[in-house]
Amino acid sequence: MKKDAFANWTGYQIYPKSFKDSNGDGMGDLQGIIEKLPYLKDLGVDFIWLNPIYTSPQVDGGYDISDFYNIDARFGSLEDLKELLRKAHENGIKVIMDLVVNHTSDQHPWFIESQKSKDNPYRDYYHWADATPEKMPNEWQSFFGGSTWTYDEQTQQAYFHVFAKEQPDLNWKNPQVREEIYTMIRWWLELGIDGFRLDAISHIQKEDWSFKIKSPRGNDPWKPFMNVSGIEDYMADLKEIFDQYGALTVGEASGVTSTDAPDWTDATSGYLKMIFELEHNVRQKDHAGRGWMFGYKKTIIRWQKDMLTRGWNALYLENHDQPRAISCFGDGSVASARALAVSYMLLRGTPFIYQGQEIGMSNFPFTDITQTDATEIKQAYEALIAEGMTEREALDKVMANSRDHSRTPMQWDASQNAGFTSGKPWMPIHPDYKEVNTEKSQELIELYKVLIRLRHEEEDIARGAIKFWFEQHLTAFVYERDSFLIITNLGTKKAHLDFNKLETEGYRHILGSRPRKLEKKMTFLPWEYQVFKKK
Repeated sequence: MKKDAFANWTGYQIYPKSFKDSNGDGMGDLQGIIEKLPYLKDLGVDFIWLNPIYTSPQVDGGYDISDFYNIDARFGSLEDLKELLRKAHENGIKVIMDLVVNHTSDQHPWFIESQKSKDNPYRDYYHWADATPEKMPNEWQSFFGGSTWTYDEQTQQAYFHVFAKEQPDLNWKNPQVREEIYTMIRWWLELGIDGFRLDAISHIQKEDWSFKIKSPRGNDPWKPFMNVSGIEDYMADLKEIFDQYGALTVGEASGVTSTDAPDWTDATSGYLKMIFELEHNVRQKDHAGRGWMFGYKKTIIRWQKDMLTRGWNALYLENHDQPRAISCFGDGSVASARALAVSYMLLRGTPFIYQGQEIGMSNFPFTDITQTDATEIKQAYEALIAEGMTEREALDKVMANSRDHSRTPMQWDASQNAGFTSGKPWMPIHPDYKEVNTEKSQELIELYKVLIRLRHEEEDIARGAIKFWFEQHLTAFVYERDSFLIITNLGTKKAHLDFNKLETEGYRHILGSRPRKLEKKMTFLPWEYQVFKKK
């Protein structure tokens, strides 16, 4: 792989459970992905990222792995994966998989052994500490709520987990653990996968258990296990392996700031090719009372600026952990989906498209808590009911930003179950599937194809610099990529823009929601987008 070939590329994220079911059991699988490779090739994407397909009890959507070396039977077999790799490569599509090495399932053989006694050889594979049912080793809080510790009656100690109690954290300070992980990584790369998306990788190093949290607000509750000093040594080890195989790597790295990111993704010394930032998903007004869209815009601009001279962004609107962009960033309209697509696809970085985003899939209208199987959502719902909320109030609150919105089945056509399965789907199909599917949403799909082609063909888009205009405007998101000028109005009101400081002569219209000529003063309609290029 050319050192920075990924600058031209676009990735496509697949949540296998919900992509395409080939055998009628109601759950997506590897053969279903193989079946849809022609669709992905026609879309023009360069690589696909598969969410976890490893053997798992599925407490956390497959991120609780009980066997690092095997495929969960729900999705198929190792032979199915080999077939997918072969056929994807034949179609010019690379395949990366999730690498989950912060924790395992509590059903993993290592943890089962670890629980048996304090002197078990696997005890130090995890974090165990003295505790009582009333007093844990510290007051740290997990991402899923509650203590990061779970007490074990048999050995009278507690084990540590930053996610669910069924996901005990691995002890990276143990060299045997690291060697087991490094061996596993090499095994998958030898098998032929093209790289990894590293899940929760910034959590593998922890502070001493005596670390005190200063404030429960912001990110402070999780500071003891977010990008903690010492993680650099582990990341350097991983880099050495990845470089040996020329692996494409992207990290989920919460706690890594926009000023840290260049060190993580430097073209020569960085640990990974790129990282995802999580900040733009915070939907709240800023200190001046401006809307959350302004906060989204401000976050994106800061990351772009801080990584302009060194490092690389991974760009996205949606993923398996976030609600649908058309519903939370847009107003539910196809027009908003189009403007949002243009706004992020031409930024500096490698864009990812999440399945269904390219057809304008929206948030699911949940009517009952039984429509979700997410443990943390059900727990939060029951807690709100106990506090006195009505069922409707509690459901609306817990589902507002639920990741289940992005996990409903892909909508392929207007036939029964949206063409996803011939059986009963594991999650309900969105009721709008007859109007929103890959056959009816061709206009939006075609726009994504054009944007992907621009990344392939235009060096200024792939590797050019970036300069932002109208940074303080509430909805206008405007930037230059060398010879290109990209203008989007990400809001429901008109945007009046004055381009007096820009030399407007010599630009030709490349792409837009309506034909326009670049002028000194222009008014942009709600969700309008325009792309111009210097002649």
